[in-house]
Order: sequence, then structure tokens, then C-alpha cells
Amino acid sequence: MSELTTELYPSTLVIAGLDGAVPTSTDARAKRRIAALEEEIDTLKQERGTKQRKTTYYVAQGRAIRRMVALYTSLEDLISENDRRCEDDSEDTSLTQDRLQRGYIALTQALPWAHDKLTQLDIEDAEDMLKKLKRGADAARGDDTSTLKDLVASWVNQDFRPSHLLRSDDKHSRGFVHDICGKLLCPAEWDWNDGSVKAGIRDRTVNYIVSENSWPLFLYEDYTINSDNLEQGLFKSKILVQAFKATFTSPSSAREADGDGDGIDILENSRRARRQLNQVKVKTCVASIINMRKVTPRAIAYVICQVGICDYFATLLDTVCCRFGLLYPASHLGAL
Repeated sequence: MSELTTELYPSTLVIAGLDGAVPTSTDARAKRRIAALEEEIDTLKQERGTKQRKTTYYVAQGRAIRRMVALYTSLEDLISENDRRCEDDSEDTSLTQDRLQRGYIALTQALPWAHDKLTQLDIEDAEDMLKKLKRGADAARGDDTSTLKDLVASWVNQDFRPSHLLRSDDKHSRGFVHDICGKLLCPAEWDWNDGSVKAGIRDRTVNYIVSENSWPLFLYEDYTINSDNLEQGLFKSKILVQAFKATFTSPSSAREADGDGDGIDILENSRRARRQLNQVKVKTCVASIINMRKVTPRAIAYVICQVGICDYFATLLDTVCCRFGLLYPASHLGAL
């Protein structure tokens, strides 16, 4: 046998111990154990990274839900109603059930992947996904509330020059107790400058109950109405356009609102402005991030709720929900 063969295949006889184990060196065993542990750690890191990426994705996607689907209604309720309809052939449905179903359809439009994902995942993974979507949804709503609380106060102070300036941190000096806020929140068919109307609303007298039958003045273009056509100029006010732009494009873009009520072109104008910048890198607006391509009734209702509807005006918020067929209950603190 050659020397090379002897080196590669030593002739030492390997004998197993009584326990059947073939002896190996301590160093060799330690190296193999370390290698196995390192491989296990790498696997855990990859799993953690995958889980973190999923969490980030779901939270980011969830930011569209309150803005485009439902302000407070749970995703579980929307899913349950769709499941019920799949199992129940009855055509006799309630208004609430119809709203829930429209909300589920809006959800599938805002998040096109959600319907198939809910079908594929097991119950625990589906619940985890919904929890993360809700986290993103609630965070976005809170961010918008915080942003508009400061902006609306500044807009009212700049445009109306009230003797008592609004402060974003003072919730007690706004609403109907504040003369300008009271005018903006006053039902459009009433004259806030009439002392009896103002006193009646503040005192909640029988003749001046703010009900679900009226739109507040702040929704109208130039804050004026046509008594013969209460839909003329509706949803075209400067403050509403500003709030929409601040929410769905950027707070700085709200300064460009000139009060012409052309809210329909907000998103297209924003896209056009970005194209004009050519190769200049700009921050993507909220509408692009949440894949919002047009102004929708739900988006309008969301901004209305954020701007001016508070607990005291619950019936007005119900009006917004009913007329838009939405799922926004009367429990939101607005900015006016």
C-alpha cells in the first residue's frame, strides 16, 4: 500500500464502545455542535425577519382601512356578514347588514389581496393578520386627527379672524360655544346670525334641535347655501378641500386650496405636480401609498368626521353615515 493511501485510509481499527458509540474527539464534537447551533440561529433569524416583514406590510396596508372602508366598524363584523350571505340565500336583509356588506366590498377594493388571503390562512394566522391591519388603521386615524386638530384651528383663525382665537389644545372653547365654530356647525338652513337661532341651538330648545335632517354650513362652498337647492355647493367648501388635501396628499398641499371647491381634481392635480418635477425625488403622498385613485364618498365622509363632527353632534354624524351608506358611528371627536 502506498504512503498516500495509508494517509487517506489509516489502518487503525475503529471499535465501538459498550454503548455502541464510536469514540470521537472532544474538539470535533464541539465544532459540529457549534455549527448546528449557528445553523439554527440563522433559521430563527430568517423566520423572525419574515415575520417582521409581514407585520410591517400588514400594518402599512391597514392604514387605508379607516380612510377608505370604515371609521370604526371591526373587520371581523364585515367578514362575518359576507360569510353569512354566502351561507344564507335569503334576500331579506336589514339596512345595517347592507352597510356591512358594502363595507366588505370596499375592503376588498382597498386591499385586493385580503379576500384570498383570508381563505388561505388558518384561523390563528388570519386573526393575527386582522390584528395588525387594525393596528395600522387606528394609527392612521390617530395621526390624521392629530394633524387636523392643529390645522383646522389655524385655518379658522386665518380665514375668519375670530376675537377669541381657537387653540388646538382647548376642547371647551369650540363647538357651538364659539361664535365662528358655531356658525360653521350650524345647520345650513338656519341663520346663525339670528340671535334667537343661536340661543336656541346653544340651549337645545325644541325648535332648534340639531338633527340628522341637516347638513352643517362648513360643508358648503363659500359657506353659503341656495335655499332652493340645498345640494348646490355641498362638499365644496374651502376648509373641506384643505382637510382632504392635508389628509390624502400632504399638509403643505392644503395651503394651495383656493376655495374654488374643485375637490374632484385633488388627486390628479397632485399626480400632475409630481410629474412636472421630472427627476426630482419627492415623498410619495398618502393617496398613492394606500392606492387611492379617486375621491370616494367614504373618503369624503372620513374627512367630514375628522374636521367637524364631535360627540355633541352625534346626530349629524349619523346623517353623514346614512346618506353615504357608510359604517361610521357617532363617536368621533372632530376638530371644530
